Amino acid sequence: MPELNEGTVVDGRYKVLSRLGAGGMADVFLAEDQQLGRKIALKLLHRRFAEDPGFVERFRREAQAAAGLQHPNVVSVYDRGAHDGNYYIAMEYLPGRSLKQLIRLQAPLEPIRAIDIALQILKAARFAHRRGVIHRDLKPHNVIVDDSDNAKVTDFGIARAGASDMTETGSIMGTAQYLSPEQAQGHAVSAGSDLYSIGVVLYEMLTGRVPFDAESAVTIALKHLSEAPVPMTVFNPAVPPELEQVVMWALNKNPVDRPANADQFITALEQARSSILSGERGQRTASIAALAGVAAGHQAVADAAVSGPPPAPAPSGTDLYDGNGAVLAPPPEEEPPHERRAWPWIALLAVLLLAGGGVAAYLLTRPAKVAVPPVAGEQFSTAQAQLQNAGFTVSQVQVTGSQKAGTVIRQVPLAGTKAREGSTVALTVSSGPGNTTVPTVVGEQVAQAKANIESQSLKVGSVQHQSSTTTDSGRVIDSSPSAGTSVPVDSKVTLIVSTGPPSVQVPDVTSEDVGQAKATLQGRGFNVSTTDEISSAVTPGTVISQSPGGGASVPSGSDVNLVVAKAPPTVAVPDVVGKTMGEADATLGASGFPAAAQQQTVTNQSQDGIVLSQSPAASTQAKKGASVTIVVGKYVAPTPTTTTTTTNPTTTTTTPAGTTSTPKKKT
Repeated sequence: MPELNEGTVVDGRYKVLSRLGAGGMADVFLAEDQQLGRKIALKLLHRRFAEDPGFVERFRREAQAAAGLQHPNVVSVYDRGAHDGNYYIAMEYLPGRSLKQLIRLQAPLEPIRAIDIALQILKAARFAHRRGVIHRDLKPHNVIVDDSDNAKVTDFGIARAGASDMTETGSIMGTAQYLSPEQAQGHAVSAGSDLYSIGVVLYEMLTGRVPFDAESAVTIALKHLSEAPVPMTVFNPAVPPELEQVVMWALNKNPVDRPANADQFITALEQARSSILSGERGQRTASIAALAGVAAGHQAVADAAVSGPPPAPAPSGTDLYDGNGAVLAPPPEEEPPHERRAWPWIALLAVLLLAGGGVAAYLLTRPAKVAVPPVAGEQFSTAQAQLQNAGFTVSQVQVTGSQKAGTVIRQVPLAGTKAREGSTVALTVSSGPGNTTVPTVVGEQVAQAKANIESQSLKVGSVQHQSSTTTDSGRVIDSSPSAGTSVPVDSKVTLIVSTGPPSVQVPDVTSEDVGQAKATLQGRGFNVSTTDEISSAVTPGTVISQSPGGGASVPSGSDVNLVVAKAPPTVAVPDVVGKTMGEADATLGASGFPAAAQQQTVTNQSQDGIVLSQSPAASTQAKKGASVTIVVGKYVAPTPTTTTTTTNPTTTTTTPAGTTSTPKKKT
């Protein structure tokens, strides 16, 4: 199966927005035409068709023919091309639902509504047939109906292109329930084949079921060939007789016994519609029967067997079948001769007397009539018991319905009607809402998955979340029941949605050597990156910090960044001895060294404020940021000395200033 992710651009033009559904031939996606700015339906055919050279040519030819079908009831084909080895078709996007979905939800449809939809399908088929295009796979799945019951047929030409799915001479392909008998035999198809399929669709709209169904496609095909369809009034007594006649006409086994073309089918339906709306039920049947070439009914056959040709047409609304299931035209009535002999009148009088006696005997011996009890809404077993207790026999017809299986949907005769004891009351019994198939939703966003499930007449149950290393967060991992499972309509489907990879705890590797730290993290599935940070306080190569931090819970496979200590770079210490303190501070600062000043007292005033020494010494290699100690001179004036002279006749003493000398007396 082809798979396109959201955002994929096909052929440089069509951007995929979401997935709409899947079929036997293709997957369908909602896309945006980036050149024209409009939404389109992008049908991507299955890869196996691309491997068939004959298919490729038929696809090209038929897609081109379908692109020329511009009609209000035909879905337009805009473009065709190839993408990644598969072929695609860009088609008109219609937001409505398929006729099949409408039938599942609302069948049986009102007769006028069913006729109006069928007329639109027929007009689309007529338009295509006049241009040499035969659909070959007309079914309610290929008809889109909007909220106003406007119908459009899709897949004209495309149906014909796929030799692996559709009908060609000598092979049996197509959708079995809607297959014409000639298709089932592998014979060449014609416009009449499409008309047969439309007859099946109309039958299904009016009864909620197809005329022929079975567990296998082969069995269904055999029924199309050999069995006559059950009259629609058996399943839906509300179907008007004139409408039933037209449908049965379209379902003849032999194409020559069907409407000659879509125009005849349309005319017959329009006459039936007019008759129903005017309330002249059965009055126009004769004209329809003449157009259709159908007989007046089974009763006319019985009468003919007893007393010869009937004097007037039989009641409308029934059909006459041959042994092969074909609707036959009535034998022409002979004009009575202008002159008759007397003996036929005598014979007629005798017949009338005998008939009168028979009628009198019947009236005297006929069973009593009793009221039919109301059983609609009851379970079949209960309804059967009530009817049998009232003296009736019971027959039942199983139909798909929204009611609980076994519930009586309708009864014929209706409740309260007087009917003979021993007569049969026909019960239509629900077999439940029927089954549908769980669609494929794996890999889809939750909203799209819900829409696809609901489009199959199913409900979304619980949404469960589960981690996954292969599916992105927010996308569906699986469903329960799984895709392809046949389940009752309205069943609940559980969605299992990815939360992304499972969460794991990040180990704390700070203060560890970077090599060991990386080994630890990578061993637990993390992706490791490093950032260097100059530090003179931490040993180079040691992890200073990490992000996410130790102990954090993150998805497996997440990124962890380590900040690793790096030794500061070394440079030569400049020579500042002999410079002033300000010059020395500026010189050292420009080289990345902060200055630490110490003072030393000097008595030489020229050394005041001058760097006397430095540590480290000039030209020594040191790390930037390291402190350089400078010794700066601070001038202090020296203490002065004073000389005092004392004259003595005998001695002279010199003393420092500020002292007192006492002269010695001479003795």
